[in-house]
Amino acid sequence: MTKPAERISILLVSDSTGETVSAAVRAAISQFGCVEPHLDLYPFVRSRADLDRIGPEVRARASLLAFTVVDPDLKQAVVELGQAAAIPCVPLLDPLFDGIARVLGVAPSIRPGRQYQVDTEYLDRITAIDYAISHDDGVTEDYLLSADVILVGVSRTSKTPTCIYLAYQGIKAANVPLVPAQDPPQELMTALRAGVPVVGLIASAARLAQVRQTRLRALGQPASRDYSERERIEEELVAARLFFDRYQVPVIDVTRRSIEETAASVRQMIGARR
Repeated sequence: MTKPAERISILLVSDSTGETVSAAVRAAISQFGCVEPHLDLYPFVRSRADLDRIGPEVRARASLLAFTVVDPDLKQAVVELGQAAAIPCVPLLDPLFDGIARVLGVAPSIRPGRQYQVDTEYLDRITAIDYAISHDDGVTEDYLLSADVILVGVSRTSKTPTCIYLAYQGIKAANVPLVPAQDPPQELMTALRAGVPVVGLIASAARLAQVRQTRLRALGQPASRDYSERERIEEELVAARLFFDRYQVPVIDVTRRSIEETAASVRQMIGARR
């Protein structure tokens, strides 16, 4: 008999956007199988007044309070709120702050949201996002030659979302589809010869058939034998693998990978080449 999932209500408090605390808590929750989490995020909590507004929520239904707050006085107020509600209160950044401070011999600056300041790195991310969105499936020579990496694969191998995710990390990722019964674009071959990093994406035929059928239904289009039938997809994958082998293109199987995992592997491949 399957054990029912245990429900846990976690309040996430941040003095900035809340992305850090959300990602950390979701990563931790994923390691517990039988858990049904309910997460409530309260971003931009930067004063006692902001904290007072969420106090009733904490006392009423929170099982745990996780927070990323840098101001010492406000941090203490969050801890006291958790103590008053008799629930665990977890300051996620404190161990990192302490470790880095011991190594550097200096205290951290107290500025919420400092990682989101508009600097060169931020502008690089905006440029990369614009690059990914403006040139989706584009194959102009200038576009490919200016890429940090080119993702190549048959239809529905998550090229576009992976490009956009990489762009958010400041990487200009181009997207080139392999079309059945057509030679790879000459622009791609030019980029390969020029040494632009190229990564191939593949997935199982069964997975691609499922995704393509779902895509056609979502678009209100009839089933297509050439596009969504497993036998034809297997032929596409064979052709793709032959292309990757011929030009020594590293390959990532995305069948069971999330976009985040695929992007991390791409970044690792780029780093290894450098």
